[in-house]
Amino acid sequence: MSRLPARLQPAWPLLKRLHRLLSVLAGMAYRPFGRLLGVRGLPRTATTASVTTAEREPGAVTLHPAGPVEVLERGPAQGTPPAHWVFEQGRHAEVPARYVLDIRDGRLVGDFGASVTPGGILDYQTSGYFGLQSWREHPVFLRPRLPEVEQHEGTLLSLTTRGTVVNYYHFLYDAVARYGIFEEAMPGERVDGVVVPHGSGYQRQILELAGIPGPYVQPRADRTVRADRLLVPSTPNQDLLAPRSATEWLRKRLPPSGATGTPTHLYLSRGQQPGGRRYLQEPELWPLLEQRGFVMLDPGTLSVQEQIDVFHGAEVIIAPHGAALTNLTWSRPGVRVLEMFAGTYVHLGLWTIAEAIGGVHYRYLVGTGVLPEGKEPTGIVDDIDIPVAAVLAELDLLLGM
Repeated sequence: MSRLPARLQPAWPLLKRLHRLLSVLAGMAYRPFGRLLGVRGLPRTATTASVTTAEREPGAVTLHPAGPVEVLERGPAQGTPPAHWVFEQGRHAEVPARYVLDIRDGRLVGDFGASVTPGGILDYQTSGYFGLQSWREHPVFLRPRLPEVEQHEGTLLSLTTRGTVVNYYHFLYDAVARYGIFEEAMPGERVDGVVVPHGSGYQRQILELAGIPGPYVQPRADRTVRADRLLVPSTPNQDLLAPRSATEWLRKRLPPSGATGTPTHLYLSRGQQPGGRRYLQEPELWPLLEQRGFVMLDPGTLSVQEQIDVFHGAEVIIAPHGAALTNLTWSRPGVRVLEMFAGTYVHLGLWTIAEAIGGVHYRYLVGTGVLPEGKEPTGIVDDIDIPVAAVLAELDLLLGM
């Protein structure tokens, strides 16, 4: 979505449905020829559970178990309007048991990290993508053959999946946190490389702070990585649930530095560029927040360690929805958080982090626009329109919690 030109972004829901349909049709045409194209042949079929993948190719695929199933009971989330259906749907969830899939002569396709066995099985459980209803809709099937193959000797660990190349939230929870699953399932195991996005400064900083050793292999849309042995940890955050196991691992692995003197009342700005999920009334709200002792912050201007330290020291945080709130991961119990949404795009991923920490006083505030229950969001980058008086009223409720 973030790569779509601004003029096409309103058409996102229609384009997404078309994308899924084209994947189904292309797959029907191209999959039968997979065997003829060798290592660049498309997967001929798929499984919906990694345990089934291991059972179907026992000579090539092994499943290494890690932690147990996590049953999540959360909320209810507090906010306006009360009992919003997105948060209600996220109150009860079950995260499958963690594991690492071990594939001899495995292939990892594209920057979405689709896992393919030597027998041509797409392991859908570790290859999820945004908004799909079936493995047949996976974008791996849009091409007549896989991207060019890059061969690697030895063992590669994959930490890449959808969204991890370009998004701070997905990089932390869908890439880096999975290193903890690898350590849990295969303690002491050494690898010859890690397939993980590392092209941006924040990605390199996080990898260093987390102690994830290289060499690193950059996932790319035009590349299939083939390894003698491919290790793929499970992907427990596919539904934006921020399992406690992931949140706790990140909090321990990337601790605050002990810095003092950081601001305690934060307002996170997304600027005022149109179509960037900005808060429209920010110029009116900000002077009133400043009078209350708030500091305006763009976390992207700070180093990762500085972001960790600032959020660890914060007592009250107000923000339009965005990846910057991923830094709640390092907030302390007792912090108060107000997250603002456009009515056409409500996202539970930051609330679930707050719930995983425990003791966080969280409120949401949804602005104009409507997201029908059970429907895909139509306004992923829509600006947020909420009267200043409504924000201040919600803030007073938050401070009284």
